[in-house]
Amino acid sequence: MVLVPGLLAGCGRAPAPGAAASGGRDTLRIVFVTHGQSADPFWSVVANGANDAARDLGVQLQYQAPASFDMIEQSNLIRSTTAARPSGLVVSIPDPDALRAAIQDATAAGIPVISINSGGDVYRALGVLAHVGQTEYEAGFAGGDRLAEAGVRRALCINHEVGNIAQDQRCAGLAAALQRAGGSTTVLAVDLADPDAAQQRIAGALRADPAIDGMLALGPAGADPAIAALRGTGRAGSVSFGTFDLTPRVLQALEAGELLFAIDQQQYLQGYLPVVLLVKYLETGTLPGGGDIIRTGPGFVTSANAAAVLELTRRGIRCSPCRKPPRPLPAPRRRPCAGRAVGCASRSWGRRWRWCWSGCSSRARLARRSVRWRARPRG
Repeated sequence: MVLVPGLLAGCGRAPAPGAAASGGRDTLRIVFVTHGQSADPFWSVVANGANDAARDLGVQLQYQAPASFDMIEQSNLIRSTTAARPSGLVVSIPDPDALRAAIQDATAAGIPVISINSGGDVYRALGVLAHVGQTEYEAGFAGGDRLAEAGVRRALCINHEVGNIAQDQRCAGLAAALQRAGGSTTVLAVDLADPDAAQQRIAGALRADPAIDGMLALGPAGADPAIAALRGTGRAGSVSFGTFDLTPRVLQALEAGELLFAIDQQQYLQGYLPVVLLVKYLETGTLPGGGDIIRTGPGFVTSANAAAVLELTRRGIRCSPCRKPPRPLPAPRRRPCAGRAVGCASRSWGRRWRWCWSGCSSRARLARRSVRWRARPRG
């Protein structure tokens, strides 16, 4: 356990400049507790960024997440992390009401907390030092603007993570942009854990309403089934389609003209920057941003720059890479490709287990096996 001088001394939140440095960076332990599901390639890139920053700065890092979108489990993980007294804590806040007490317990214990991804509208009220991410409503609005410019007037907002306020904000931004253009939006919920069922649900919505001329997926977990549904219903090319976030398959669809755009929030930076910010805060008591969100997005990837971004996936910086170059999305009902496990999420419940999944097909299921994992001994 590392207690940083100044954090618990009753003299305010900020440590004395250089206080943490006196013990050496190798004694600092930063812990991430996010809501990201292990089947979602988005969060493996966040973890890549966090691990790269920890290696670059010479600090210890742990990354934890619930096995599914579960606010009770995430809250419990935050509480157990607080009890272990890390040097700093990084959290996502998809449901402020569910996580409020756990986060405030951490800040009350003198642990500096930074939020990422979700929670940009509530982090100050929870005593969180800074938020790294994008403003979700504005990102959804920007996506809606692009769809409206393409002539869309009736769109689906495909929500793969119902209960995440950030997803609701994206759909609300999309709805506002289309309403300004005289259009309308319907929210369609799909299950992240069942891509086949998601594809069928999207296809059913397309068949039921021929007037649908646009779609916005809130992440690759909705984008891949949506592309397959468009192909299966013969609507590919007649429905303008955009998505949040990147995968090799999303980038390939952009190059092929099946996607109009992808909204890039540069999640690698959502992992990398909080580690840098916490280390410098612990060493100097300073933070950038002036209380504003430290933005990593939104940016837009289109067919014009998809090839350059795809090249960076091999390093796991822009999205989670496959071992082999991505192949076209399989037709409905075909088996996903057999690829090596490229992403893992650990849980701490007395024992540590590592859950791994295939990275070659976003339609691949979470592997039905777990592998015993031993943490590296600490010096």
